[in-house]
Formats: sequence, C-alpha cells, structure tokens
Amino acid sequence: MDRLWAPWRMEYILSTVKEPDEDGCVFCKLLSDGSDEQNLIVHHGRLAFVVLNKFPYNSGHLMVVPLRHTGDFASLTAEEHLELTELIGRAKDALTKAMHPHGFNIGMNLGRASGAGIVNHLHYHVVPRWSGDSNFMSTTADTKVMSESLPDTWKRLKKTF
Repeated sequence: MDRLWAPWRMEYILSTVKEPDEDGCVFCKLLSDGSDEQNLIVHHGRLAFVVLNKFPYNSGHLMVVPLRHTGDFASLTAEEHLELTELIGRAKDALTKAMHPHGFNIGMNLGRASGAGIVNHLHYHVVPRWSGDSNFMSTTADTKVMSESLPDTWKRLKKTF
C-alpha cells in the first residue's frame, strides 16, 4: 500500500484537543509577534488583517480577521463590518490575480458546532477553488494534496495585495 504523508496535519489535530484560548488567542499572538512573513500575514488594515491559513483547505486559503478580539458577531461595529467586507474583496482580487482560481468559497463558521476551530476570535475564510480540486484523496484518505508551500504562496500573494 502506498502512503501519502501530511505531517503538518498532526499539529492541527493536536491543536484541536485544547480548550479555546488555552494558550492565548492564535490571531492576537500573530499580531503581537511582528513577523509578517513568519506569521503568513499578507496585509494589515486599520481594523482587520489578512493571513494565510496555516492549515489550508486549498492553496491560497486566506482568513480575514478583525484586529479586535471578539467571538461575538453582533459586537462588530459598522466600521469593522465594512473593512472586513472590503478586505474579503481585496483577498479575492489578490487570489484571482496571483493564482487564477475558477471560483471561491467565502464564509465564516460561528461556534464549535458549525466547524469553527477558533471560536473566540471571529474570522472569514476566503478559499480559492479550481475545477477538479476535490478528488478522491480527501474523501478516501483524509489527505489533501497541496500544490504549493505556504511560504511560496505568501510571497506570491504579498506581491499582489
């Protein structure tokens, strides 16, 4: 039997065992660290930022995150909603220019039951999609084949954002 290895997946599996914010908020930590390239942040806005997902569904999977730490969608101000929406559009445009996807999944998971891995800091997902990118690997082997490394994708998107 052939085996396909996805060693990065274990870090994600182990991280989901912890209680939310057990080690502090991952998004707040990214902002306080100061290294955009290491933390995969492609853009800083006034009220939100854009970051590559470290555990992507597809190459180029971005998250648009408010700077303010909140898990309550109703607490977002009109200005935060506006900037988040604008950055979702800019993320889609940057991905289109850099990676030429055929479509997108754009959305937010609210609460653990909806699939949110980080429940206490809201974030939108912007996932580029290509015809045929869903294949037997994710269905039969619980493995996703990624076509490009995260550092290479960061460099590509940083140029176009």
